[in-house]
Formats: sequence, structure tokens, C-alpha cells
Amino acid sequence: LLSSADFLSIHLVLSDRTRGLIGAAELAQMKPTASLINTSRGPIVDERALIGALRDGTIAAAGLDVYDVEPLPPGHPLTMLDNVVLLPHLGYVTEATFRHMYAQVIEDIAAFLDGTPVRVLTPA
Repeated sequence: LLSSADFLSIHLVLSDRTRGLIGAAELAQMKPTASLINTSRGPIVDERALIGALRDGTIAAAGLDVYDVEPLPPGHPLTMLDNVVLLPHLGYVTEATFRHMYAQVIEDIAAFLDGTPVRVLTPA
């Protein structure tokens, strides 16, 4: 799969099994015209290996919404590369998501004012 894909888009949970799943060896198998997209969790991809692969042309480009450290610190090597699109971890941000979140907030405020139970995400 790695050697034939034009795009590798990662959609995994971060776990002991997936941490570092894509490293230097996996990137080396990709085509030099391929792009990697990670919107899952930063540590699934070995960031140092990715930076090296982007610098030396092992792969053509990357699109990232997640990083090892968020937000990326100023001067981070990823911010210096022309072949990377960086987003501030906002893959969930859609109009529908905002409507849903704000509707729940309004419902919870109304419930609180009425003295009825409100949504509790993490019970004490």
C-alpha cells in the first residue's frame, strides 16, 4: 500500500500499537510524489522522520492538523517547510459541529435555570 499510494491519510486512535506507526522505514517506502495527511494524533507519525522525508524529497508533501506538541512552538522545523500545510488542530470545526455544540449549551443553560438535570460529561 505505501509504495503505490498517492496519498496516505491517517485515521487512527493513538495507542501503544499506533504510536510511531509511520516512521522512517514506512516513509521510505512511499513514492517521492506521495503526500501524507494526518488529522488523527501527532505521535502516530514520527515527526523527526517526517521532517527528514519532507526535506530530502522522500515524499512530496504533508498536510497536518495534529502534532507531537500542540500548538507548534514558534520556529518549529515544520513551519519552515514549503511542502507542508499546517492547520491548528481544527479538524472537527464545521458549521454543523458548532450548531450542535451551541444547541447543547443552550439546552444546558435552560435546564439549569429550570432546576432540571444538566448534561454531565465527567461525573465527580
